[in-house]
Amino acid sequence: MTDATAATGPAPDGLTYADRPWRQHFAPGLLALPEPPPSVLDAFRVSVARVPDRLAIAYFDARLTYRQLDELSDGLAAYLAERGFRRGDRLAIVLQNTPQFVVALLGAWKAGGVVVPVNPMYKEREISHVLRDAGVVALVCHERDWHSHIRAATQGSSVRVPLVTSALDLQTRDDQRVFAGHERHPADDADDLLTVARATKTEPPADPRFGPGDTALISYTSGTSGTPKGALNTHGNIAYNAHRQGYVLGLMDGAVIFALAPLFHITGMVCQLSAALTSGDAVALAYRFEPGVVLDALREHRPAYMVGPSTAYMALMARADATAEDFACFQVLSSGGAPLPPAIVAEFRRRFGHYIRNGYGLTECTAPCASVPPGLEAPLDPESGTLAVGVPGPDTDVRIVDDAGHDVPFGERGEIAVRGPMVVPGYWERPEESAAAMPDGELRTGDIGFMDTDGWLYVVDRKKDMINASGFKVWPREVEDVLYTHPAVREAAVVGVPDAYRGETVKAYVSLKPGATADPAEITAYCKERLAAYKYPREVALLPDLPKTATGKILRRQLRDDAGSGGAQGAPRQQPTQREA
Repeated sequence: MTDATAATGPAPDGLTYADRPWRQHFAPGLLALPEPPPSVLDAFRVSVARVPDRLAIAYFDARLTYRQLDELSDGLAAYLAERGFRRGDRLAIVLQNTPQFVVALLGAWKAGGVVVPVNPMYKEREISHVLRDAGVVALVCHERDWHSHIRAATQGSSVRVPLVTSALDLQTRDDQRVFAGHERHPADDADDLLTVARATKTEPPADPRFGPGDTALISYTSGTSGTPKGALNTHGNIAYNAHRQGYVLGLMDGAVIFALAPLFHITGMVCQLSAALTSGDAVALAYRFEPGVVLDALREHRPAYMVGPSTAYMALMARADATAEDFACFQVLSSGGAPLPPAIVAEFRRRFGHYIRNGYGLTECTAPCASVPPGLEAPLDPESGTLAVGVPGPDTDVRIVDDAGHDVPFGERGEIAVRGPMVVPGYWERPEESAAAMPDGELRTGDIGFMDTDGWLYVVDRKKDMINASGFKVWPREVEDVLYTHPAVREAAVVGVPDAYRGETVKAYVSLKPGATADPAEITAYCKERLAAYKYPREVALLPDLPKTATGKILRRQLRDDAGSGGAQGAPRQQPTQREA
């Protein structure tokens, strides 16, 4: 134990600390964090008062200080109030990583509103569902999206305050790698966000004085398992995780955080933006992920921290011009939002000299609920080859439970259940689903995992993704981890497909590294040498790229559905495929 006194004393809820073996991995100062602020808005106001002229946002060659960000968001809040936007009203933000996202977020909160972050990759039908489901009153989106499909998505909804903005605003570089095809398209039927924020001279609304239980975000799940539903992230949920993130990372005051993850996603919202605003740090934005643009941003801004999906790190590794010097500025690199294969961690450290710290969380637990503590490295389970996602936070409880909700012994697999200050109270207007997913306030994640006797948590896979091959359970993650050790494999996804003999069999979809060659038979043989007979993929399909969500998570469901129809999206029908009996 790191803290011998804490290790033997009673926990506040009556448990002994022996029931929480993960606490041994934290230094004494991290076992009891200082009280978090009531909300990120409160913390932002403290940062404005403390460091008004410090850099808050960098966006290509654009720079906004804390004072400027405060003034712009004040102007937007005043505008919203003039338009009848009231406490509890919902404002949707449908933007990529731009400064306007931050202005809209703070402006809506200052006006007492609830923010609905929306994936800007959504099409008209998907956006329409969110706007109607959340009862959205105000909306901010990119100009070209308003003209192409978002205006149509608002028809018949409660949206009455539409605002538009351009990704080209504030900066002057117009980097065609991310801005190709972008032009200014002012709208006659929607006001310009920055124009009204700068022009509104009335006083902003009175401080809404949010409490920890007030709803800050309605964060819609990605929809990879059905119709998206809105998780109610409270101000207390966000403030706790943002505060904990800044405190645990221990970055130098005024550090730069690079926004590798999109801000509309809970990881980007909490671990990047909210953590920075809470600590008075800067956030560097680059519109959307493009590996060359990201490398240039790292060279320019020299950030100390970033977090993103493993697929983003893979894409950066695939760049021939990426060097160790590009990453020398970092104090911490983290991964979250998608499984992190051990082979990627090893290769990244070999090439760039940095260890990628794993983490685990969901929208419903406001981003992280487990991570690798400072100074430690995640162990590898010798049986499955799975890399631990970290250990729960000091005031987070994680259980591994069976189908009846009973604890299973250390080392045994079951559903991961989470309780703590980051767990949301439920879903927007879905009491039955809230009760099923969060019985008595404990989140049932739907993820299968196990915990070792030292408190390290391992995520095996999604419950629904388990493959049943001749009665044997096959977890796709284990097969994917082996595929990532093949020297030619860049991305991998494994799904179960119908099989007349086995019921289900294992199929792998693979994309190769630039310049690498491998055929399906070779990849099958490679896995056959390293996996039990019922686990290795009988079918292998080579694709140029694997389909992903906007947050970088590989879409297994799409591949599984497409396997049933004979192809894969974005792949030629004559894709190289091999099937082994």
